[in-house]
Amino acid sequence: MKEDYYDILKISKSASVTEIKKAYRKKAVKYHPDKNPDDTEAEEKFKKAAEAYDVLSNPDKRARYDQMGHAAFDGSGGFGGGAGGMNMDDIFSQFGDIFGSGFGGGGGFSGGFGGFGGGQRRAKGSNLRIRVKLTLEEIANGVEKKIKVKRKTQAEGTTYKTCSTCGGSGQVTRVTNTILGRMQTASPCNVCGGSGQMIDKKSADADAQGFKVHEETVSIKIPPGVVEGMQLKVAGKGNDAPGNGIAGDLLVAIEEKEHEQLQREGDNLHYDLYVSFSEAALGESKDIQTVNGKVRIKIEPGVQSGKILRLRGKGIPSINGYGKGDLLVHVNVWTPKTLSKEQKEFFEKMSGDTNFEPNPEKSDKSFFEKVKDMFS
Repeated sequence: MKEDYYDILKISKSASVTEIKKAYRKKAVKYHPDKNPDDTEAEEKFKKAAEAYDVLSNPDKRARYDQMGHAAFDGSGGFGGGAGGMNMDDIFSQFGDIFGSGFGGGGGFSGGFGGFGGGQRRAKGSNLRIRVKLTLEEIANGVEKKIKVKRKTQAEGTTYKTCSTCGGSGQVTRVTNTILGRMQTASPCNVCGGSGQMIDKKSADADAQGFKVHEETVSIKIPPGVVEGMQLKVAGKGNDAPGNGIAGDLLVAIEEKEHEQLQREGDNLHYDLYVSFSEAALGESKDIQTVNGKVRIKIEPGVQSGKILRLRGKGIPSINGYGKGDLLVHVNVWTPKTLSKEQKEFFEKMSGDTNFEPNPEKSDKSFFEKVKDMFS
């Protein structure tokens, strides 16, 4: 029995369009082919989520599905009602912008054909891939990067004509006789590669498809909150397609540079603050590094090593628009490794003082309680 679309996305039957979109985005990110290379199970779940979203995000299809279930689309075939003809090209072409920032694109699923339904299909050029390294500050605030990309574009003077083999349809139809009768099958034209177009004229410096490689500066707007391994898509900035087809996309993989002072954990940031014995005992104001410059915080007298100070909203913005994370400041009381004669005498004198004896109160949480609080 086919799995229920609402169950696939883990939503109720009364879910709003916004809730459906968020649920699909979550599934798509989790099972994205670039995060799960060569994982057929993840790929199948990725396709199921796309199929469920295709139906439930469309008011008409959703109404039919709620009334008749999967039977509403029996015999319709293809993407958008039946999964039989679904492929990765269709998913990325139709839902590539579901992430708002353009996250998506397709692993090894570049190329293929744009458009849906019958009739002539325009060929799509191959995708290009690049990696962009970002600082934590750039990730927190968003940034626009200008990247030089070498891509294939149609050479000047290149013209195309209708393929004489397929007549411009991009497909070749074959009829064979079987014991069940005459059967008709269609496949991409092997002469024009399915584009329906052939080279008519081209310049001497163009390749066999009429292309030249040139370097182009592409502007990439990176939204706040991206994470390591996320992929953004710049539509139409991949290689051109033969026969005046649709250009491929530029897929931008995100890499995160290590920060000298801050450690990232999801949308939260961690900072190790070291204070001396005297600063811990007397209290002190200290400058703390954040992704938007330094801020001054007050250390209360008697602070204990291991205490965590939470600076709300000083972390990384959520890529899904759910606010900002926090900056967690971990206080570490620094113990001197060597002491002068006078310092040693002072601590020897204080060793019998009850005020220097450990006496934790109930309000002084254990290490495990602090860790639990960090994730609550």
